[in-house]
Amino acid sequence: MTQLYLSNLSLSHFRSHRRAVIDVDARPVALYGPNGAGKTNIIEAISLLSPGRGLRRTSAQDMARRPEALGWKVSGLLHGPTVLHEIDIWSEAGAARQTKIDGKAAPQTGLGRIARVLWLIPAMDRLWIEGAEGRRRFLDRVTLSMLPDHAELSLSYEKAMRERNRLLKDMVREPAWYTALETRMAETGAQIHANRLQALAALEAAQEEAQTAFPIATLELQCDMPSEPEALRRALSDNRMRDLAAGRTLIGPHRADLEGTYAAKGIAARECSTGEQKALLVSLILANARAIAADFGAPPLLLLDEVAAHLDASRRAALYDEICALGAQAWMTGTGPELFESLGNRAQYVEVTEEDGLSKVEVMP
Repeated sequence: MTQLYLSNLSLSHFRSHRRAVIDVDARPVALYGPNGAGKTNIIEAISLLSPGRGLRRTSAQDMARRPEALGWKVSGLLHGPTVLHEIDIWSEAGAARQTKIDGKAAPQTGLGRIARVLWLIPAMDRLWIEGAEGRRRFLDRVTLSMLPDHAELSLSYEKAMRERNRLLKDMVREPAWYTALETRMAETGAQIHANRLQALAALEAAQEEAQTAFPIATLELQCDMPSEPEALRRALSDNRMRDLAAGRTLIGPHRADLEGTYAAKGIAARECSTGEQKALLVSLILANARAIAADFGAPPLLLLDEVAAHLDASRRAALYDEICALGAQAWMTGTGPELFESLGNRAQYVEVTEEDGLSKVEVMP
């Protein structure tokens, strides 16, 4: 089976880790230790191997170990479907994050072409009951995991929209100032919408083809906007006076929402119990991983923070079985090794401890 996995992860002055080196093989990795020991910091470091700000969405400056604040570095040996890559990501004294792939400077978006990383963290448990922004962010992470160019499209759209919104707030009425911005927003916005629909179709297909112990979620993209670039450009132009009154752009993919339904029960995800909502999220992450495996040629790195604590023993065992069947290197955190007991020797174990604000890691034999 072709795999994508890390064989080495090295952290320097990253969060609570002054120095950490983890050498592992392609099996899942169970990180265990008390709360606050630094387990999540390890998987946050791995999340930086994908475009974006990582699973905590914080600045490079906030990732530096305190009180030194010298800057930080994350390095990894990433085994891809066909090639081994050396990746270095670092920030010096709070400066913007920098990336090297195989010793050469690279943009963050370049990471999306060699790696696929998915995560499920406790903050996502509120996905179905929080505002639309969180669901859009979730959908765009799913889309980016399958279509790496989605990141550049999103950046281009957001930049043009910020400039247009600045004109709106300044009550600029001259059409010539808007034309080029609205054309760029229409071109990138229509493609963002198309990418999202493509990603949802891939998720749906992956769920239909899988035998899983987790409930299937039916997803629907809600976005009141024309889907063709020229029609979207005209809509932006026609809506300009309304946008001037509001001081912001009121139509476009940035206003989309994602509706989820527990398929077997026909109940909206937001109305499900906490346990059902968690199970739906796990199901979607696994479906996303299967879709990536089919397209990329290998399953993604999975980062599952405290996921075991919110599942009963049978669901935990089912999750581990599906991860192993998928062939994914999943990095999972938990407070004790007993949470991973059903994995047995199918996984490797790393103990994380903390003393006087300094995290320590030990790969168990």
